[in-house]
Amino acid sequence: MATRRDFLKGALAAGTLFGAGQTAQARETHHVPEGALGLLYDATLCVGCKACVAACKAANGNPPEFSTVDHLWDTPLDTSGYTFNIIKMYRNGTMETKDSEINGYAFMKTSCMHCADPSCVSACPVSAMTKDPVTGIVKYDPNKCIGCRYCVAACPFGIPKYQYDSPTGRIGKCELCRHRHKDGHYSACAEVCPTGATLFGKTSDLLAEAKRRLSLKPGSITTFPRGRLGEAAAPGVTWLPEPDQSYEGPVGHYQQHIYGEKEYGGTQVLKLSAVPFEKVGMPKLPPYSSAATSETIQHTLYGGLVMPIAVLAGLTFVAKRNVKPDEGDEQ
Repeated sequence: MATRRDFLKGALAAGTLFGAGQTAQARETHHVPEGALGLLYDATLCVGCKACVAACKAANGNPPEFSTVDHLWDTPLDTSGYTFNIIKMYRNGTMETKDSEINGYAFMKTSCMHCADPSCVSACPVSAMTKDPVTGIVKYDPNKCIGCRYCVAACPFGIPKYQYDSPTGRIGKCELCRHRHKDGHYSACAEVCPTGATLFGKTSDLLAEAKRRLSLKPGSITTFPRGRLGEAAAPGVTWLPEPDQSYEGPVGHYQQHIYGEKEYGGTQVLKLSAVPFEKVGMPKLPPYSSAATSETIQHTLYGGLVMPIAVLAGLTFVAKRNVKPDEGDEQ
């Protein structure tokens, strides 16, 4: 007759053998969809007017926020559940020269980067965060959200924010004004930008425009578009016609780096700057996403039932150590 000790030995052996036979495949970082939509922000063209901040709030029905006593230019200081887009300022020394790292100042836009392989989507346990397979827009569904805020912790840019002051709080973040697309409008921040510092368009077109600017001689004159770049086709969307808003201006002294082209596996929001990106608040990130790494680890632990089996084996060991010998075993 099988004894309790025999059962425990069998469970331990089965768990070890089954777990050892499983292997996990590391997945690759997802790429930006071919028809992805996004933004190009050129800090050298930004004048810090914050028209984009006001337009974003109006388009998304968000109230004004004041995080400083004097309610001056730099409020609110950061994005929140009610502020999806802000312009931050870099300051150094005497602040005499715009876009100068030393004794200068510069601006930087902060909003959702719409990662090719977003960690917020990977971390969300109920698929409230999703990435559109065509436009690549990282979307949020408040009806599915359970308020766990895993997306808040997972984002390397610190973008998704929770409305803590509301009993029915939800996540707030930029969705490229996708709710306006059906009416022919695109991202309000790009529509209203007076200098074309923020452009809306197809990510591949925006990347080509960014590379064009980096190839030009600093100080030379070139044409800068404003508003929407190219056709930026999207399913079921017909953009409202708009006049040519391009203008001529001097080329900035750019860092030879397009932020978002490779960071984190690529993002649909691209940025140009004359001041090093680390100095204007953009994190230095590897060319692969954390989502790929974390999902590989999860699949390693749970896909082959390695973790549950390891826990079972541990419990089995503890139980075995504390079980008194059966009378039959001592004979």
